[in-house]
Amino acid sequence: MDKERKYEFRKRIDEIHRPGVRSAAAESLKDDETAIGEEWIIVSPETPTSGSAALDLQNYLQVGMGLSLPIRREGGRKAVVLEPQEEKGFFWSVEAERILIRGNVRRGVHWLEDLMNLREAPYLKRGSGKRKPLFSPRMVHSGWGLDQFPDRHLDAIAHAGFDTVLLFVRGVDLTTHGVLDFNDLIRRAGNYGLGVYFYSYLDSYKHPDEPDADEFFDRNYGRIFRECPGAKGLILVGESCVFPSRDARTTGKRVDYSNTQNEGIADPRPMPGFFPCSDYPQWLEAVRKAVHRYAPDVDIVFWTYNWGNREEKARLDLIRSLPAGISLEVTFEMFEKRRYPNHTMISPDYSITFAGPGAYFASEAEAAHERGLHLYSMTNTGGMTWDCGVVPYIPVPQQWFRRYEGMHEARKKWNLSGIMDSHHYGWFPSVVCECAKWSFWEPAPDMNELLRRIAVRDFGADAAEKAVAAWEKWSEAIRSYTPGFDDQAGPLRIGPAYPFIFHPVLYPHTEQKMSFPTTPQSSVGARWLHAFYQPEHVYGHTNCGRRIHEDVRIMSSAVDVWGQGMRLMEEALAAVPEKKRRGAELQAGVGRFFWHTLRTMTGIKKWWLLNKRLELESDFGRANALLDEMEMLIREEAENVRETLPLVDADSRLGWEPSMDYMADREHLEWKLRQLDNLLNKTLPAYRRTIALCPSIK
Repeated sequence: MDKERKYEFRKRIDEIHRPGVRSAAAESLKDDETAIGEEWIIVSPETPTSGSAALDLQNYLQVGMGLSLPIRREGGRKAVVLEPQEEKGFFWSVEAERILIRGNVRRGVHWLEDLMNLREAPYLKRGSGKRKPLFSPRMVHSGWGLDQFPDRHLDAIAHAGFDTVLLFVRGVDLTTHGVLDFNDLIRRAGNYGLGVYFYSYLDSYKHPDEPDADEFFDRNYGRIFRECPGAKGLILVGESCVFPSRDARTTGKRVDYSNTQNEGIADPRPMPGFFPCSDYPQWLEAVRKAVHRYAPDVDIVFWTYNWGNREEKARLDLIRSLPAGISLEVTFEMFEKRRYPNHTMISPDYSITFAGPGAYFASEAEAAHERGLHLYSMTNTGGMTWDCGVVPYIPVPQQWFRRYEGMHEARKKWNLSGIMDSHHYGWFPSVVCECAKWSFWEPAPDMNELLRRIAVRDFGADAAEKAVAAWEKWSEAIRSYTPGFDDQAGPLRIGPAYPFIFHPVLYPHTEQKMSFPTTPQSSVGARWLHAFYQPEHVYGHTNCGRRIHEDVRIMSSAVDVWGQGMRLMEEALAAVPEKKRRGAELQAGVGRFFWHTLRTMTGIKKWWLLNKRLELESDFGRANALLDEMEMLIREEAENVRETLPLVDADSRLGWEPSMDYMADREHLEWKLRQLDNLLNKTLPAYRRTIALCPSIK
């Protein structure tokens, strides 16, 4: 495959309309289809401007289908007619010589383009009907770069089916990583039919009962909407908006200083950002009052992400006391207890290993429904989760279908109406994102048939069946396990770049507090990475001594099943026509990178167990045998890393994440190889010499 330079993936994410979509291999025109040809025109009453539906359709037909259609205000025969109205959905009609979109014409045009992409020809089936979105807002962070939204990326976001972009805010025109003209973003996003929601990092460390509270909340929350009145919403989540709660069940503090205050005895109470404090309604009312003073229609969203593991009564008591008009956001799959034959795990944030909905979501969704609150959810349906932190999407479409089904059930039972499709890790065009777009509109197609058609389009008719079968194997593999937070903050965060650290402190050969190399572009550095793998004893989890043994067994099976999928994908690639090869190889590369990540995760668990046994082993012969096993693991992992190198060379998106920047590119993988070499040739031999120094025990 061709190599890409760093960040070159942005060319692909910015490619709104793929050139040369029209295929000579596409089926000939059917009796019930209308063909758009050069004699057609586009009719629109609007003046064609950046982001307009008419210009978009014109460009699509030119780039993708090789057709040059003029735009007119009025038309005659053989015309695509656009009649804009203020609606979220649209009416459509396809006749022999006239195609009509009435309502939200931008979304209607995107749908026509999607149909022609699947057909690989400017052919549309005749008929008529109405289409409406099932979820709004659909919120997404930038996949181009943290809080970076060039116009082409905004256009790509709209084409992918989202209607809202998320922006981290610390103040007026101030994001978490620098200065940005908020009003300019609001204006440009509006050109593509997108709203802007502010994700709050605003200072909230003031209790509403304090004498100067009104002035404080006006200065910190009111001002930003006074200065940026076009913003549509505000996201509030506990750990980002922690306030000095007076709930005695918490520390009441932003940072826990209890160790110094209580003679070194830890205070078991959580910080306010991690508990459903009884005075959150007061705080929310103070925020609402300050915001609505200047922007009365702003959607204020309260996200319960941080306390889903707290007792149900405390959580539901809070929901039942929330101010009217607040939208409640609940994470879809988190905190679910997953029971295996020999241990128990709790679903962390965020994962597609469990499709959901979880019991935490269901309990709070029911309470919100009883209150008549707008119900939103963090669903990650942009395609990305923490199941691997440095891939563009998790390529398990059939498992994602299970999540879509759960969401539709939640919509029917509890009126789930809005979703957060991604967090700071953004999104990327993918089979997952495309399927979500189709599923979240009514009427929706049969998802398995849609997947088959996507496979035909992307891999060719001869390879499609094998590609779908590979995705099914990958979906089977990912359903078989639940990662822990220690996995998500460890090997799953950065994949094969994750280091193996020798546990016994052996001066000067080992250092457990390894400084993982980061880039200047990284906004968080290695703060989200625990480079030294130390599984955590978590309330609700089975203890590590048992759990890790079971994890190795389950994960080894998952690696094998994913490998079966890889073999099917390789068979598919062998049948892909040359025109589609580059795109098909990139999709296969995402799956292969994930397979290498699973191998690293399984290897690091084996490594942890061997280290623990070695530290306590008193028999010198058995200690040397353990070191032999460790050497074998190092060699296996080195080969795993070397096999990953061509993948990151070919796809610059692999190994990158918007907040962390590059964490598993060639430079980091080569650093990992040097680290493994040091273990193999210096650290372990040095430890063997400490054994040799000991007198034999007879």
